[in-house]
Amino acid sequence: MRVLHVITGLGTGGAEQQLRLLLRHLPAACDVVTLTNPGAVARQLTAEGFRVTHLGMSGNRDLTALPRLTKLIRAGRYDVVHTHLYRACLYGRIAARLAGVRAVVATEHSLGESQMEGRPLTRGVRALYLTGERLGRVTVAVSPAVAARLHQWGVPRQRIHVVANGIDADRFRYDARARAATRRLLGLPDDAFVVGGVGRLVPGKRFDVLLRAVAQLPHEVRLLLVGAGPEEDELRTLARQLRLGDRVRFAGEVCHDRGEGAPGTGHDQDEGSAWAEPSGTGHDQGGTRAQGAAPSGPAAPDLPSLLSAMDVLASPSPEEAFGLALVEGLASGLPVFYADCPAIEALPAQDRGPAVPCASDPDAFARSLYALLTDGVPPRETAAVAHHYSVSRSATRLMHVYERLLTPQT
Repeated sequence: MRVLHVITGLGTGGAEQQLRLLLRHLPAACDVVTLTNPGAVARQLTAEGFRVTHLGMSGNRDLTALPRLTKLIRAGRYDVVHTHLYRACLYGRIAARLAGVRAVVATEHSLGESQMEGRPLTRGVRALYLTGERLGRVTVAVSPAVAARLHQWGVPRQRIHVVANGIDADRFRYDARARAATRRLLGLPDDAFVVGGVGRLVPGKRFDVLLRAVAQLPHEVRLLLVGAGPEEDELRTLARQLRLGDRVRFAGEVCHDRGEGAPGTGHDQDEGSAWAEPSGTGHDQGGTRAQGAAPSGPAAPDLPSLLSAMDVLASPSPEEAFGLALVEGLASGLPVFYADCPAIEALPAQDRGPAVPCASDPDAFARSLYALLTDGVPPRETAAVAHHYSVSRSATRLMHVYERLLTPQT
């Protein structure tokens, strides 16, 4: 079976990392097309032997990308075209149908109640999405919550299949040596109580709530934010206004696997590809490290090491499609406080581990964090929820979707 995955970009984001992890476990011959931004994940996929093509799309209305994508799909003789993220779902579905591929699958990674991938869900956005959705055969929802939202929009239930995001829990197992080394690298005291936040630095993640919560807590409480995005400057400004000083660390974009090191460069540039360096995080224009920035380069810690360095993971985002970072935190044995997490809420209470819901406001998070600081952090142990969301299980379910699409209807 030959499968082409079409995605909007391949920077270091949740959907991009999830695609990379799935490709390692899918028993199919898979290629990848990225419409824009062939960043860190594109380089990692290439290094792992996957063919990645950058379509060079210049913007949402670059219609010249459509015939190029159609030609590529037709030439590859793919059995299945699988699209990811809004722009890729729209252009990928159209191109697949023009190329004669009827087995078209789309995964909806980031559909909330009022936004999709950070953009407000206007009437026009919804209408365009539904028009494109009809050109496919199946829409995969990453959680029952996303499946319910799709059906509310008008997508027929029989076209929706739930394939939850998955993780490799062993990669996130707590590592005491990584904890000590990462704290030294970031300048975090061994006895500090470190609150972590993981995700894109965008308004919807509400990391300002964590800054305001930590400002209410004793000085030994530090905040470690992992991720990059357009709100970084505003968050740094707020940290200064709250006089948090050296109590906050911005780790920037990081690798998801131990032993990867920093993303390399130097891959061959095939025709139609143009490797773009990821935008720098945590550095001023003169090239010196900004205050509160984590190191970058080969010595930069990866996500499992950063999770090991934390004492608690907090997510004030009031609107999530899945909550992958929290599942990864539970795999690392962290207690987690969250405003919304469909991945956790879909499970029975006894299987959720040390996960506590919390209102998305600074006072509520401050109270919960202070209670944990006072009571003491429990011993680290991988929660059962992490094994429930095994990537091998997700890959098996996705293959079943592909096989059903390719089975002749009687």
